Amino acid sequence: MRVLLYTLLLCGFCSVAQVGKAQDNTELLKAIQAQLEKVSTQVEDKKKQERDLNNPAYIKGKIVEHDEYIESLENPTAGKKPKVQKNIDTSFIMICAVLVFFMQVGFCMLEMGLVRSKNCINVAMKNVLDFSAVSITYLLFGFTFMYGSGAFIGSDTFTLWKEPGDSPIWAFWFFQVVFAATCCTIASGAMAERTKFLGYLIYTVFLSGLLYPVFGKWVWGSYGGAYGFGGDKGWLEALGFVDFAGATVVHGVGGATALAGIIVLGARVGRFSEDGEARYIPGHSLPLVAFGTLILWAGWFGFNAGSSLEGSVTIGRICVNTAVGGAAACIAGMGLFWALRGIPNVLVAMNGVLGGLVSVTACCHVINPLSALIIGAVAGVIATAGAILLERMRLDDVAGAVPVHLFNGIWGTIAVAIFNEKGFELNSLGIQAFGSILICLFAFGIAFVMFKLIDTFVGLRADDLDQEDGLDFVEHSANAYPDFETTEH
Repeated sequence: MRVLLYTLLLCGFCSVAQVGKAQDNTELLKAIQAQLEKVSTQVEDKKKQERDLNNPAYIKGKIVEHDEYIESLENPTAGKKPKVQKNIDTSFIMICAVLVFFMQVGFCMLEMGLVRSKNCINVAMKNVLDFSAVSITYLLFGFTFMYGSGAFIGSDTFTLWKEPGDSPIWAFWFFQVVFAATCCTIASGAMAERTKFLGYLIYTVFLSGLLYPVFGKWVWGSYGGAYGFGGDKGWLEALGFVDFAGATVVHGVGGATALAGIIVLGARVGRFSEDGEARYIPGHSLPLVAFGTLILWAGWFGFNAGSSLEGSVTIGRICVNTAVGGAAACIAGMGLFWALRGIPNVLVAMNGVLGGLVSVTACCHVINPLSALIIGAVAGVIATAGAILLERMRLDDVAGAVPVHLFNGIWGTIAVAIFNEKGFELNSLGIQAFGSILICLFAFGIAFVMFKLIDTFVGLRADDLDQEDGLDFVEHSANAYPDFETTEH
């Protein structure tokens, strides 16, 4: 009996051992099967790669994909850029925006030097209020009008402030708002010494909130799409119109509104005699004019290079073209005046610089430095001849803003087609001329009506007695130089 029991126990242990061994074998088989499937997949992938390498269509597709990726790295609006490059681009845009903002200081110094000491504070206040008013109007609705969806005027959300802090839109907005401020302040110098402060502020709000954004939409409308805002091309942009950094959109529009303003305002008291002879009214500080010009020149490197919207190697030649254009215009404008009047005039030289800078603003990315020299030299002549023309027409432009910004804005925009390094195209010339002249005509006409309305209902021109006393005292109850006694003629 005991032998039988031991025999049964032994058989039970053997059965358990066999079951465990079978289970182990099953797990082993599953592992082997999984490995075989993995190897099989790798073999199939290898065979597919070999087939693809022998397929011309596959090779072509890979080349195209690679080229698109390389192009995306060179494209400022590309989404495939490495994060470090995107951060570099954002930092570069912000630095350039600060340089452009510093141009407000340049305009302020330039205009203060060109006016008499009794109007210095009035000019300074207008320059400060330019940026203050523009910042608010451009945030609330100007930016949406300019970069929202639509071909003629943007119409997306007017709640831009709800964008998160890490949104790329903010760097783009800041770069654009300083451009809007630059456009507005151009008329300040032309209309100086006889424009009422309140009337000027109304003009600034209207220009920055509606007029400038609409023209900007026509030319740069799609640029906001890269930053998650809008993206529709403006109608001129769709035609192929090119204005790289705003020769027409910023300077042409600003110069056109300045022309409308000086026509509506009329000349300063004593600027022209009864028989139409021009009388020179000197500014109180030519050194301030020179300082302001140099600051503007420095800021212009941010103005033009920053318009590439990326920190890439292309900014080098853009800055060179900017420098050469301003230098050539300075020498050409001063040389022309020297030949005509026998004097190397300071103001002519300074305005020559600014005219040259405006002239290369639209085309600095597609021309070589020799072309920039030619374009700038022509601009210097235009700035000088334009100032003489306005004087003969009895139009009082204190800062020479109309020939510098309007005339040279149009010339520089047309130069995009004439001096393009890729070659001249007659169709492009027509589009450039049509777009620039059309924008400036619209800007002039609308601004003329606007100034007329302001003059009628609010008041734009200071009366003769206020001009004699000076707008610093009349409008601000202040004196720019309280410790000095000045004699002005």
